[in-house]
Amino acid sequence: MLKPLGDRVVVKFEEEKEQTVGGFVLAGAHKESTRKAQVLAVSETGMRTITGEIVPPSVKVGDQVLVESGQDLEVTVDDETVSLIRESDILAIIG
Repeated sequence: MLKPLGDRVVVKFEEEKEQTVGGFVLAGAHKESTRKAQVLAVSETGMRTITGEIVPPSVKVGDQVLVESGQDLEVTVDDETVSLIRESDILAIIG
C-alpha cells in the first residue's frame, strides 16, 4: 500500500453508475462536480504552517469523504487502482 507524504491522502473512489432515464443512458460528459471516496491511508505527519507548526490530518482511515472531481492522481498498486489527493481537496466527511 502507498504511504502518503505531507498533506496527501490515498482514497478509493466509489464506482460511478451510469444513470438511465426511460431506457436512455445519460451523456458521459455530464459528470458530478464531486465524488464519494473511502480513505485508505493518511500521511502521518500532516501539513506544516508558515511558522513550522504541524497541523495533524483531519481525516482518518475508513472515513467516507466527498472530493472535488478531477483533483486526483490515479495510481495502480498491486492490481488495485487508488487515487492520491491533497487533504485540502476533501470537501466534507460523510456521516
